[in-house]
Amino acid sequence: MTAARSDKVVSLGCRLNISESEQIEAMLAGEDDVVVINSCAVTSEAVRQTRQAIRKARKAKPDARLLVTGCAADIEREQLSAMPEVDGLIANTRKLDPRAWNVPLDAPPHVPARTRAFIAVQNGCDHACTFCVIPQGRGKSRSMTILDVLRQVERHLDQGAPEIVLTGVDVTSWGHDLTGTPPLGSLIAAILNEFPDLQRLRMSSLDGIEVDPVLEELFCSEQRLMPHLHLSLQHGHDMILKRMKRRHLRADAVELVSRIKARRPDIAIGADLIAGFPTEDDTMHAANRSIIHELEIVHGHIFPYSPRPNTPAARMPQLERPTIKRRAAELRQDVATQRNRWLADQVGKPLSVLAERDGTGYAPNFVRVAVPEGVSAGTITTITPTHFDKGLLQ
Repeated sequence: MTAARSDKVVSLGCRLNISESEQIEAMLAGEDDVVVINSCAVTSEAVRQTRQAIRKARKAKPDARLLVTGCAADIEREQLSAMPEVDGLIANTRKLDPRAWNVPLDAPPHVPARTRAFIAVQNGCDHACTFCVIPQGRGKSRSMTILDVLRQVERHLDQGAPEIVLTGVDVTSWGHDLTGTPPLGSLIAAILNEFPDLQRLRMSSLDGIEVDPVLEELFCSEQRLMPHLHLSLQHGHDMILKRMKRRHLRADAVELVSRIKARRPDIAIGADLIAGFPTEDDTMHAANRSIIHELEIVHGHIFPYSPRPNTPAARMPQLERPTIKRRAAELRQDVATQRNRWLADQVGKPLSVLAERDGTGYAPNFVRVAVPEGVSAGTITTITPTHFDKGLLQ
């Protein structure tokens, strides 16, 4: 669960929310008395953090108009509207419509200057994973056209962003709703061909089963496409994957990563994994742990399972909460062990680091690196780390 904060918009959850929050903040640039919580509802913990953010924002700005949007504004509408701190809810499907915020339709577009610019090329989801509540808040899959994506990339490059991040709810389904549009790889190729001066292009979480041959080839051979593949994996045991209604099996993920790593050994693998899914036994949990080692997962997002409203998994036999928490902790420790080995291997290697505003930066493989004083945010500089501490190369 990530949180990005500004004076006006608090963004919780996924990178898509961060991208949308930037657009909301731009629309509300002339409004000084509004605070927006762009919420998340992917887990019960995310909803708890949303409520916490609402209370914190109200305390910080007691006289502001506090509005809530995002997935929780739809999925947990009754719960959030009952909070005395909340002045109004904006439907998730309307949050990028200026009319929902009483903003003039002809307000000039604005793209905030960022070190990494997020572009939401896709939204919504047509799949029916049994644990997932997000389609209830995001609706059906919708894609931005290639032309519109290219226009957004151009705007961000004009603003000086050295890295573009493509994001969405189900990014690899991009184009399925656009007649005659080839798979996602064609969009990536179009961006790279149209903008030869683009230094870094990064993908957010991908569904490995839909990584098409063009995209796989680009991951293997295109240096400007960052060597960072984050998979919406969810589990390492086939029976649990079937009960989740995922469309891949363990072997599919293993084979994809093996093919890419054989040609681009420096690629860093990330993955989303759920601990304690209903019916998960010790053998299944062991398979979930072992895939961390087999895929060499170094960017792991571990989610303790929590039942979400109106999902099939919520009606399945549930595990006890202490068991779920223990298994989540074991998965996190496995990722930490794998990550520490990887960090040790990065020591002594020159890394091309994009400096952020907090004194750190990101290498192409998304490892965080301490940046020397005096290096401006948005600058790409070469750093050779000598050691690491608490996950940060220095």
